[in-house]
Amino acid sequence: MSNLILLLILGGVFYYVMNSYNRYTEYSKEAFKKMSINRESLEHSELGLFVALVAKLAKADGKVDNLEAQLISNMFNDISEIFPEPLKTKDILKDIFADEKDKTHNLEDIAYTLGQMTKRDKAKQQQFIGFLIQLAFIDGKVSESEDKVLQTIAKAFDFNPDLYHKIFDQFEKMMQNIDPNANIDEAYKLLGVSPEDDLNTIKKAYRKLVRKYHPDIIKSQGKSEEYIKEATQKTQEINQAYEMIKDAKK
Repeated sequence: MSNLILLLILGGVFYYVMNSYNRYTEYSKEAFKKMSINRESLEHSELGLFVALVAKLAKADGKVDNLEAQLISNMFNDISEIFPEPLKTKDILKDIFADEKDKTHNLEDIAYTLGQMTKRDKAKQQQFIGFLIQLAFIDGKVSESEDKVLQTIAKAFDFNPDLYHKIFDQFEKMMQNIDPNANIDEAYKLLGVSPEDDLNTIKKAYRKLVRKYHPDIIKSQGKSEEYIKEATQKTQEINQAYEMIKDAKK
């Protein structure tokens, strides 16, 4: 199997990050109508600083691969919707990402600034770190360069090392639980497609499933651990099925 993506989980995690940002600024969607959207205001906000860190992590191993690009695109779409000018907001976030992804000299400074802005909200810091760790795992493993970026950010946040390794180990274990013996016929059945369907049709079915389950994950905030565990397992099955089919279509 090639890439083991968990886009649904990641999208859900970023929802919590976005929601925390929303609470921190004490804006509602209605209040955003009065907000002036510009590069400077976003760039120096928690959100802009976080996007800069996402960019540096995504490019840490030399390139932003397709899975990372897809996740980040979804992220931009989700965040932009809470602002009065979604398209303008998305373009600014994309510009911040593009400008920061090739810069390495300011990683520690940006991480420290964001860490200081959020130092009184450890739960929010944990959400940021959790998303970044899972982004690094999107291709199934964390490279040495990605690990270095993660460690730099965690240190600049003054993030609890034990908690960092707990989050990291939990996600690593999750990746190891992918079933290597899954049947290709079951994969087609799970996605509701047939071997005769072309890859574009299969991709549409996969994305439809992701969209279907995405609301359930983001609503899982405050739900039981058992609920989250079941949703996570379902996500693994969906993504594994899609990857198996893609490999079979090569």
